[in-house]
Amino acid sequence: MVDPLLPLPFAAAVHPEARPARRLTWDSRQVSPEVAFVALPGESMHGNRFVEAALAAGAPFVLTDLDVPRAVRVPDAHSALLAWAREQRALSPLVVGVTGSAGKTTAKSFVAAALDAHFMPVFNTMPAIACFLIELGASGRPLVVEMGIDRLGEMAELVDLVRPDVGVITSIGPAHLEQLGSIEGIVREKGVILRSVDGQPVRALVGAQAAAYYAGVDSYGFGDVTHAGEDLTVTPQGASFRFAGVPVTLPLAARVQAEAAVLALTLAQQAGVPLPEAAARLAAVSVPGGRYRVHPGRFTVIDDAYNASPVAVRAALDALSGWQGRRISVLGRMLELGPTEQELHAGVGAYARTHADLTFGVGAFAAELGERAFASVPELLDALLAEVRDGDVLLVKASRGISWTPEKRAREGVGLDVVVNALLAARDGLE
Repeated sequence: MVDPLLPLPFAAAVHPEARPARRLTWDSRQVSPEVAFVALPGESMHGNRFVEAALAAGAPFVLTDLDVPRAVRVPDAHSALLAWAREQRALSPLVVGVTGSAGKTTAKSFVAAALDAHFMPVFNTMPAIACFLIELGASGRPLVVEMGIDRLGEMAELVDLVRPDVGVITSIGPAHLEQLGSIEGIVREKGVILRSVDGQPVRALVGAQAAAYYAGVDSYGFGDVTHAGEDLTVTPQGASFRFAGVPVTLPLAARVQAEAAVLALTLAQQAGVPLPEAAARLAAVSVPGGRYRVHPGRFTVIDDAYNASPVAVRAALDALSGWQGRRISVLGRMLELGPTEQELHAGVGAYARTHADLTFGVGAFAAELGERAFASVPELLDALLAEVRDGDVLLVKASRGISWTPEKRAREGVGLDVVVNALLAARDGLE
């Protein structure tokens, strides 16, 4: 519960009709009688333009500098939101921050399950994290925060807000190179999550792939790491291994999910959570759509279409190669890779050709990504639906959404979720 009637960590004039809310949002379309509105400045317009609409929708209160009904009136809503978040975060018994070039959302989901924690939804901007901390900081349960960055200095800002007790880096690879500049820049910027803040110690953990970049930091995964799972077996049915003698089974999972489970069990062990209980919760983890979600049937579709970077695509292709049947990769453009993007796409395409029996590419760099190249998704779909047959296993992966160049010109991702939906409809006879 978010209660503006309690003492606030900033100067505010609270309207007498303001009342507690269940949640906060800066998107006026999400406002309801249980969801309050924060009027934040945006790139093109200020949230104050939507205060009246939020009040009309029944907002319990609005955080704004305007003199309106149910206002929590402050000079600067953005500064007030962050101050409020810092105060509530301090009430949490344990905060885990997760970053990395790939695998953040998967790691976050598994850690939250093992710790029985609250965790950030997919949208992980600074305002979203602040609202999350305000809503749940005093819940008495651990919090897991995904901390993605795409510009220099952003991790320092996030760490100053979140103050994680545990900092995790899942992997390091070329991602957001247009802003971060180089692998060295990525290592440096993401590494901020591992450092103490104002003398507050941080437990630092890095995935096996990232360990080479952070000498001396405790690592997790399989093989030569500090916290290791043992006897890993990966099949089309899922992954299984043992951790500290406890058997773990993850249905329809691959190595990436198993590594996230080792991280989760490591943190559960350190927090005093009984490992059999944590392992049982891990077996039921369901990651959001588009993140290695397996749809079995007369042919199998692996939906990994939410986002893509070279390290993430290679990991997905590794998983694909372990399946029986004809293996088909369907790959689209990876965004924000900077001046070496053609070379990076060609490298991923070459990797695909060694891990899949048939490779499709679509959009920019389609020829680099696949033997069968298509300029648009409709053209790809026509060919793909004509080609697929029973027993095939199809991996679908690309960047979706929008990337901004330094000149602020928008570039669209491919949006291969459309392909996933079409394949599932065709497979199940819904067309």
